[in-house]
Amino acid sequence: MNKIVLTLLAPVLIFAVSCTQKEAVETDYTQFVDPYIGSDYHGHVFVGANVPFGMVQLGPNNETQGWDWCSGYHYSDSILIGFAHTHLSGTGIGDLGDVVFMPVSDAYNPEEDADSAFNWKSTYSHNHETVEPGFYSLHIDRYNIDAELTTSERVGFHKYNFNDGGNSHLIIDLQYGTGWDMLTDGALEQVDEFTVKGQRLSQGWANDQQVFFYTTFSKEISDFRILKENEKQGSVTALIEFEGNGELLAKTALSPVSTNGAKANLTSEIDHWNFKQVQNEAKEKWNNELSKINIETGNAADKRTFYTALYHTMIAPSLFSDVNGDYRGADREVHQNPGHDTYTTLSLWDTYRAAHPLFTLVQQERVNDFINTMLDIYKQQGKLPIWHLHGNETNTMVGYSAVPVIADAYFKGFRGFDTELAFEAMKTSALLDERGLDYIKSQGFIPADSQVESVARAMEYAISDWAIAAMAKDMGKTGEAERFSKRAKYYQNYFDESTGFMRGKLSDQSWRSPFNPISSQHRTDDYCEGNAWQYTWLVPHDVEGLINLFGSEEAFTTKLDSLFSIESIKVEGASADITGLIGQYAHGNEPSHHTTYLYAYAGQQWKTAEKVREICTTMYHDQPDGLCGNEDCGQMSAWYVLSSMGFYPVNPSNGAYIFGSPLFDEVAIDLPEDKTFTIVAENNSKQNIYIRSVELNGEPYEKTFITHDTIIKGGTLTFLMGSEPNADFGKAPENRPKSIVY
Repeated sequence: MNKIVLTLLAPVLIFAVSCTQKEAVETDYTQFVDPYIGSDYHGHVFVGANVPFGMVQLGPNNETQGWDWCSGYHYSDSILIGFAHTHLSGTGIGDLGDVVFMPVSDAYNPEEDADSAFNWKSTYSHNHETVEPGFYSLHIDRYNIDAELTTSERVGFHKYNFNDGGNSHLIIDLQYGTGWDMLTDGALEQVDEFTVKGQRLSQGWANDQQVFFYTTFSKEISDFRILKENEKQGSVTALIEFEGNGELLAKTALSPVSTNGAKANLTSEIDHWNFKQVQNEAKEKWNNELSKINIETGNAADKRTFYTALYHTMIAPSLFSDVNGDYRGADREVHQNPGHDTYTTLSLWDTYRAAHPLFTLVQQERVNDFINTMLDIYKQQGKLPIWHLHGNETNTMVGYSAVPVIADAYFKGFRGFDTELAFEAMKTSALLDERGLDYIKSQGFIPADSQVESVARAMEYAISDWAIAAMAKDMGKTGEAERFSKRAKYYQNYFDESTGFMRGKLSDQSWRSPFNPISSQHRTDDYCEGNAWQYTWLVPHDVEGLINLFGSEEAFTTKLDSLFSIESIKVEGASADITGLIGQYAHGNEPSHHTTYLYAYAGQQWKTAEKVREICTTMYHDQPDGLCGNEDCGQMSAWYVLSSMGFYPVNPSNGAYIFGSPLFDEVAIDLPEDKTFTIVAENNSKQNIYIRSVELNGEPYEKTFITHDTIIKGGTLTFLMGSEPNADFGKAPENRPKSIVY
């Protein structure tokens, strides 16, 4: 039995706030979190110790064996190369894994197999591994060392017990990280008898990543020896010795700015040697966040799945500024405190769909900082972030997906940012001449013979253009509203009426041929990590317009039915991201995430309920392989958090959440101003998946959606569930969701 199971059985009780009764109760929400979930199969989640949205993600690195090791760790592995201080969670590209610490005993001989990249590596077993929010421990077999890890926001705290005789040793390695980048410059230096510092500059997914660290030890350093160095990369690996065995503590602070910044972070955040205190503080921080949603269910596995999903939504974005507010900007310059926390790891193509809308409910105190970070990036690089990683624009994925995030915050009343600057940034980003936008401006579509992923690019642009138009209209910018409203309809240029699919169009406006709707050649065809079956539905901002393209609601729903019933096959060369298949619906990748909810727009909400409940119960579970695809910095989990509560934001910018099929008997969302929004599912069960009727605050409620403004006022939404569909629920046009701003 793994230790984490024992933790679940015997939780440490602390005080948290019950969202249902608004009174103090003894609940440890971290007992319901299993960070192993998603660490197997293609989940790619981070496993280790961190605090919500913290700069440090301190955890184990395996020796990279391919795509499934993007986070540095995979559940199938059993080889440890050390504990790194930064990690990605759920991405489809690897990077980070910076500043690796590996404790070793006298049994380690640096001269033996010296040419090996990791001649210090060791086996380990999950039977001697514990992971929970804010804490990680592992027994290192080769050296008989017990390692424990915890963190504050900017500091990683290590506790090692050297169980064999002789002296204690620690390797610090800067060269390899998770194996996905290349070291360009390294520096390791002993400062005094208790302290070392250094820097790691690397080139990988982040083209110019710079991380600085400052480490202090509980024991005096008896020997500091550089094992590897060269002219190009500097000093990259050190072996540090301490007299005697037993306990050794190490505190390592990070900074994107300088070693002095790291030192200040260390002094500010952990000025003592009480490891347990920091561990408890990390647990308390996680409990404060997890307790914002309280669920009631008799299914313990579902409870673990839910709270682990909520936990995974809070690993990124990650803090990227020092305690004094300084950070390294997109222009690679150091900027002084802008008056807000700065963040990085902005996986916006993924997270604009559900993670950021979720943040407007449960992370309201951080939303303005996220937006201000994006606006600072705009000022420094001339456009809003696409996929920003440690101060670097990676330009990964299609679209300019910061736009719907900003518009969503604007329409939900967040005003802790400059709205005029925000609109300028949105407009400017949409009017560049890069990434196919020159064709959008001149022709209204991106020719398939001009670049790859043309359909995916243009359809993502249309989603964001709708958000720009809506915000322009609200701000009284009539001309811009008309301009971008027109562009928001450009998705129509890709619809082939003869086939009923969105297709690539050549420069002469003929369709690209031959055409196979299940074809998906990764990074070489008209779609991005998908095919025509999946991308035809990517019109969350104008579902009525999409229905009209099919000619009727009946034709639309018939085609949508076919999506889920056609054979689940993938052609050779298809993207590995196309996973979680139901027919050709691919839940393992983000462009599909809204699709099940489209039935509600055609008056068939019961079909949405059917599919959503199937996904919640088959694509998510509480084992290491419990995610059907990449976590993608919280988006995969945000879908589950929202959908299992009973609703989802199809259009991520219009303030409406479409009803699905609530999974839990009761959910209470803790809101500001001492308010609570409670969702009750009466007569709920595995069989009773359909919404028969709805009440809001005790009054009949006929609509198949609810608005953000309604939720944040607090109240009670009650679903009456049944085993048979109520075909009349949401059938009337006036009760269906619409493509407007609510």
